[in-house]
Amino acid sequence: MKNKVNITGKTLIDLGFRSGKWFPEAIEYINTNQLEDEAMFAYLEQYKLPPLQEPHIDPVDFNINIKAENEQEEDNVTAVLDSMKLLMKTPTVIDGAVMPDACPAGPNGTIPVGGVVVAKNAIHPGMHSADICCSVMLTDFGKTDPKKVLDAADASTHFGPGGRPRGQQYQLPDELLAEFKDNFFLNEDKDISMAREHLGTQGDGNHFLFIGTSSKTGNTMMITHHGSRGVGARLYKKGMHIANKFRRDISPDTLKQNAWIPFDTEEGKSYWSALQTIRKWTKLNHEVIHDATLNALGMKAENRFWNEHNFVFKDGDLFYHAKGATPLDAKFMPDITGPRLIPLNMAEPVLIVEGTTTDTNLGFAPHGAGRNLSRTQHKRNKEGQTREEIFEIETAGLDVRFFSNEIDISELPSAYKNAKAVRNQMYEFGLGQVIDEVMPYGCIMAGDFQINAPWRKKRRRKK
Repeated sequence: MKNKVNITGKTLIDLGFRSGKWFPEAIEYINTNQLEDEAMFAYLEQYKLPPLQEPHIDPVDFNINIKAENEQEEDNVTAVLDSMKLLMKTPTVIDGAVMPDACPAGPNGTIPVGGVVVAKNAIHPGMHSADICCSVMLTDFGKTDPKKVLDAADASTHFGPGGRPRGQQYQLPDELLAEFKDNFFLNEDKDISMAREHLGTQGDGNHFLFIGTSSKTGNTMMITHHGSRGVGARLYKKGMHIANKFRRDISPDTLKQNAWIPFDTEEGKSYWSALQTIRKWTKLNHEVIHDATLNALGMKAENRFWNEHNFVFKDGDLFYHAKGATPLDAKFMPDITGPRLIPLNMAEPVLIVEGTTTDTNLGFAPHGAGRNLSRTQHKRNKEGQTREEIFEIETAGLDVRFFSNEIDISELPSAYKNAKAVRNQMYEFGLGQVIDEVMPYGCIMAGDFQINAPWRKKRRRKK
């Protein structure tokens, strides 16, 4: 009589399979159906995983387009390079670069702000981070008075937490709505609700609405800086969850923040598609704010262009992860309409640049001035001065407004790296050529809205 098939988990492990949640179901199915030999291996094919991918013993070489200008920057640059060295041990990574505005952005091994990492056939959600498609857009308002543009923009934009209330929301186009509904990364009710509510909002932190005049033409320019808001943050969270599921199976020794989604999987294709939808949403998010300002003034734009600086760019089977780095190479921007924008701080011009790919820049430039100190440390360094005193000194001659009506000293010029030094290093390392500057008139930012957060008010009342 033929022996009854009775496999166990040890049988599967001896056959080369890694233990997983699927073991009990597979064991029961094989034993119930008495699968043997070819029939059993054909069934188990669906559970076959690629070989484990171990981190590189030595980090992959990367390009260093930064140098410390003073003692304070020494610590910053050292931390950036140490983090990049650990990150460059990730199995998928083949190249990388660091820009002059680089600063640490998390635990050691996390891609720094101002970092570019090239991975083969892999999308690393942690390398574009939660603020997917953080970007800048410029609209040319011709010879209009800058104050009129700033006043109109002030009445049109929205900063701070949350979205626009009902009655003040913009229409989400049907075509874009369909993309959300067709992608399992984006089709939850909360995703779609947030896509509607957050359209036409700029968030907080270093996001801004900047008004200035072109050095070349004298025209008034409006520049906005923000990302994909809550809807992008939700996609990032889902992407990290999926990436870490893959990491546990195919590369458990890789750092969690550097987990990846293989592009040649259903999840990889869907995540890439979701990123493109979020890119469209973010571009529209800029456009509705710019168009509302134009409409308030009864004007049409003389010119408009934009670029993201926090995204993943695909070139064949290579994925360029830019965390705070501006794409110079046209191949990264299918809808390119003009040069690129690099803001520095509210008291400095926004640079309009062009450039080419070199061996060391990988097709990218810095995205701004960056920081040497955390927001908290910067505030500590200013103790002894009132917020009003610091604001008056650092914004003299500018029309600077905070949406929350509360000054945020962590966004004033002294919170950032020296703008001249960043520009000099752009020139030294071949990171784009400045073809125009938008000289500052004024700007709007969220401000320190947390000062009047409900929990803070409650604490003050108790005191």
